[in-house]
Amino acid sequence: MPIQKKNPKSTSTTSRKQQHVELAVREQVNFRGVTNGLERYRFEHNALPEIDLNEIDVKTEFLGKQLSAPLVISSMTGGYKDAERINRALAEAAEAYGLAIGIGSARQAMEDATFRKSYGVMRTVAPKAFIFSNIGAIEIARLAKAGEITKLRSIIELVNADALAIHLNPLQELMQPEGGKDFRGVLSGIEMAVKELGLPIIVKEVGAGISCGVAKLLIEVGVRVIDVAGAGGTSWAGVEILRHAEDDRAWLEPFWDWGIPTADCIKEVAPLTRVHGCALIASGGIKDGLEVAKSLALGADLAGIARPIITAFMEKGEAGLRTFIDHILFQLRGAMFLTGSRDIKALKAQPLIVAV
Repeated sequence: MPIQKKNPKSTSTTSRKQQHVELAVREQVNFRGVTNGLERYRFEHNALPEIDLNEIDVKTEFLGKQLSAPLVISSMTGGYKDAERINRALAEAAEAYGLAIGIGSARQAMEDATFRKSYGVMRTVAPKAFIFSNIGAIEIARLAKAGEITKLRSIIELVNADALAIHLNPLQELMQPEGGKDFRGVLSGIEMAVKELGLPIIVKEVGAGISCGVAKLLIEVGVRVIDVAGAGGTSWAGVEILRHAEDDRAWLEPFWDWGIPTADCIKEVAPLTRVHGCALIASGGIKDGLEVAKSLALGADLAGIARPIITAFMEKGEAGLRTFIDHILFQLRGAMFLTGSRDIKALKAQPLIVAV
C-alpha cells in the first residue's frame, strides 16, 4: 500500500517547517518506550564540597570561542512567517546568556528568498553569539554530485555562521510523507564540505543517535564536531508519522522508538572524539541542568536542548524562555556544587555511578 500524505498541499518546505514546530510543541511526540538513558547514572554526593556556589565557573571554550556555559540552543526552525519571531527570541537569549545556537535547516533559504530574514535575524540580534548554520544530508549529497557544494556559502553568509551543521536524518526522511530515500553520497559530500567551505563542520543526528562506527567515518573525513542527538526526547519519526493520513500511521508506528539512547551514544563516541581532538555535543531528550551535567561527566563537551526551550517560549513568551534557561544553569551549578566541581574541567572528571 503506498504511503499517503496527510495533506498533499502541505508538502512545500515552508509548510513542512511550520507543521514540524506545531506538532513538536502541541502533540505528544516524545519517545514512548525509550529514554535518553541518563537516568541510569548518578553522581556521588559530596557532603563536604568546600566551595562557594557563587564562585563556580561554568565557562567553556568551543571551536576557539568562549561560551558562558556549555549549552547549545539546538537547531529548531526557520523558513516560514512566524519563525522570524521565534528565532529572534532564541537568538536574543543566546546573546544574553553567552550560549551557542543553531539555525533550523536552511534548505528553504536556498530555495526561496521569501523567508530568509527568519534566519538572518539571528545574527542581527546576536552579533557576538556562536551561531551555526544547518543543512540536511540529502541536500549535501545532491550539491556534491552536482559539483555545487560552494552554494552552501549563501546560508553560511546568511548568519555569518561560525560553523556549518549537517544533519543526518535517514529515519525522519523514511517516515516523512515527502521524504527523500536516497542517502548515497552523503559521506563524500560531507568530506567535500570540510575541504571547500573553510569553516568547522558539525555533523548531527536529529534524535536517532550517532554510533561509534558512524562517528569514526565522520572523523576520518575531517569533521571536527559530532552532535550525537540520541533517542529519548522528541521522536521525529513520531512527528512525521502524525503528518500521515490516520489509516497509514499504525503500520509506521514500530519505528516511533527507533534509535540509540543519548547516554549510550555519548559513551560510545566520547573516546573517539577525545583521541582525535574533536568536540562532542550531547543532545536528545536532555531536559534539565542535571542531565547536562551527567552528559559532560560521560564525556560530552556541550549539551544541546531544543524542544523544551522552544516550548517554554511558545507557552510563556520571552520571560518563560529566560526563566527556563535560568533554571537549567542553576541546576548545572547545583550539580557542580554538590560534587565539589569548581569548573567544567572538574565536573568532566567526576565519576558517575550506575544506578540500580
